[in-house]
Amino acid sequence: MAPVQSTAQSPSISAFAPEAGEHWIEPLKEGGHVLIRPLRAEDREREKAFIMRLSSESRHFRFLCQINEPGEAMLDQLMTVDQREHMAYVALAHVNGELQEVGISRYAACAEPGECECAVTVDDQWQHRGLGSLLLGHLIDKARANGYTTMYSIDSAANTAMYELARELGFSTTRDPDDNCQVIHRLSLT
Repeated sequence: MAPVQSTAQSPSISAFAPEAGEHWIEPLKEGGHVLIRPLRAEDREREKAFIMRLSSESRHFRFLCQINEPGEAMLDQLMTVDQREHMAYVALAHVNGELQEVGISRYAACAEPGECECAVTVDDQWQHRGLGSLLLGHLIDKARANGYTTMYSIDSAANTAMYELARELGFSTTRDPDDNCQVIHRLSLT
């Protein structure tokens, strides 16, 4: 998926301010558009607000533990993006006159050469509109471009939405040998 600057005059598309650098304005199922671009330092409060808006189940699926509010150390870690070993794409949409984060995908390099661990999270109100596929698709492309050969995600076995998304994008799924309540989705990038 090559980055493109949309020139369409749809009100949904034109509502986004001009962007420099890598970005996409993507249509969603059932209408509307989102702006997808790399996460930036100025997105810190958006990231915190996004996490806070997630249902307790979605936060549990994202972090594999229950958190009520992300602390400063967690936000520091989430905001660490260098475009190579730590990458994150944020999806932004206009909600009630405000540009809000409605989804995010990210990967982090692993100790094993060529491997990266990924995660994707979509705001509960924005699920089932194709946003997870868009975010993870761009992340997969970036990981390939950066020379990674394998991408994987460790998820709750109860997270059926992630299972379906992983299957749709060609990941294989196995039970986590260290925790039978979790699964590992793995994708070869070669």
